[in-house]
Amino acid sequence: MNFTEVMRELERLGTEQNRKVYRRHGATEPLFGVSFAHMNTLEKRIKRDHELAEALWATGNSDARTLAAAIADPGRFTRDQLEAWLDGLRSPLLVDLFVKHIAAKTPFARAAMERWTASDDEWVGRAGWTLLGVLATGDPSLPDSLFEERLSVLEASIHEAGNRAREAMNSALISIGSRNEPLRGKALTAARRIGKVDVDHGETSCKTPDATAYIQKIWATRKPAAAPAAKPARAGAAKPDAAKPARAGAAKPARAASARPDAAKPVRAGAAKPAAAKTARRVKARDGGDKAAPAAEKPKRGASPRAAPRRG
Repeated sequence: MNFTEVMRELERLGTEQNRKVYRRHGATEPLFGVSFAHMNTLEKRIKRDHELAEALWATGNSDARTLAAAIADPGRFTRDQLEAWLDGLRSPLLVDLFVKHIAAKTPFARAAMERWTASDDEWVGRAGWTLLGVLATGDPSLPDSLFEERLSVLEASIHEAGNRAREAMNSALISIGSRNEPLRGKALTAARRIGKVDVDHGETSCKTPDATAYIQKIWATRKPAAAPAAKPARAGAAKPDAAKPARAGAAKPARAASARPDAAKPVRAGAAKPAAAKTARRVKARDGGDKAAPAAEKPKRGASPRAAPRRG
């Protein structure tokens, strides 16, 4: 889709009801009021298109910028371009989308976070603290010291920060507390000292979560990852031992097969009986018994019929 087609589609999909809801949540004009369901469909259809994203962002339209943040390529941003997109934003929704879809995915996300969290501007500060929260939950390579330092700044300044920055700082506090066990304890300590955080959410039903309760809830529902991962490995290692009975079973047929020649022994024993009879006849013949003649009659042994009288 080209720029003109996208703008027409956004305008067609917008509704007055959505415009009212978005305005209550801080969306700025101009505004079509496109639902998130329709926005997701457009995003999947367009996929990645950085040039189109730049054109949409330049319109200043809240819906166009929402789509632009989703289809822009974070790898194409320079530090100056990142600052240019943030400059002038006054919508909490757009600030958060810009941070999550773009700023957090750039190679200079950490530097931007440090710069923006130090700003006195309410909206730049919101971007910085939102970015800190995203990094806390999404980048395990960062050292805990980075978040410990931000916790100190947050605790000292949260009650004096601008309304929307204060909201983002409370969310960042929760994200840091959910990162790992050491930071969990430090975040809970900071949250208890900070106390209740007041945020004006305008004409909405939104409420500011209590950081202490929310961090504890996260950890209460989190399943340990290390123990379950180790159990299958041990069970797998035991499989060769479990196979031992199979080897024993496999040996049984072999033994049974080797026993078959033994089963044939009675046949050999039976074959030996005529030999025993012949021996008995020969013994009788030597003793002059009348049954010696039949034994001497077998020509196959090479015996002559005339030999019998000689033995007598």
